[in-house]
Amino acid sequence: MKILHFDCFSGISGDMTIGALLDAGGDWDYLLQELQKLPITAEYELEHQKTVKSGLSGTKFYVHFEEAKSHRHYSDIEKMIQESELTSLTKEMSLNIFRKIAEAEAKIHHVTLEKVHFHEVGAIDSIIDIVGTAILLENLGVEQVTSSPVPLGSGKMVMGHGLYPVPAPATLEILKDIPIEKSDIVGELTTPTGAAIIKALATSYGSIPSMIVEKVGYGAGEKSFPDRPNMLRMIIGSEKK
Repeated sequence: MKILHFDCFSGISGDMTIGALLDAGGDWDYLLQELQKLPITAEYELEHQKTVKSGLSGTKFYVHFEEAKSHRHYSDIEKMIQESELTSLTKEMSLNIFRKIAEAEAKIHHVTLEKVHFHEVGAIDSIIDIVGTAILLENLGVEQVTSSPVPLGSGKMVMGHGLYPVPAPATLEILKDIPIEKSDIVGELTTPTGAAIIKALATSYGSIPSMIVEKVGYGAGEKSFPDRPNMLRMIIGSEKK
């Protein structure tokens, strides 16, 4: 069995996840080919490049797009994915991740699931990060996902409705029943998309599981911290026999 372990020593976001999957050997051309099955290719450009943060080399993934004046509803995205020619496994993983975010946003804002249309659900970068993660997990043959406890960060941040605490309300809602880790770093370490990826995919939480390590990937984030690289480490291997 192919096992993937998320080592979230510096948090997790959607772009860090894609970067780590590519760094661990995910096929860039296959990712681009599969994403073309969604009817949004004219709305973005993708880029990835090697980078070094605090002495550690990894891959930074970029989604370049112009912010839309209106966001897609969750129901629009669900329909888009269901009607695409993506594989059934990619559809299943993508929809599961999206639903985790939508359910959290619906509860926080007291609206129905169908009316959720907030940035994390509707923006192009979230669509690419979530569907791209599912595409690359299938591409790498991952069968089981585990994760470390998730650090969230601290402090406050500016969001669409004003000044909010870190972690964002959606992130905390998504991570109910998931082990989180104390962090004194001021800033957001884990985003709602990153939290939803962990919640939807991981089946257990703790230290690196017993395995034969085959691939290690590092996905770079946007931030710089004084005591650690802003990276997500991904460890892929097979069960010990």
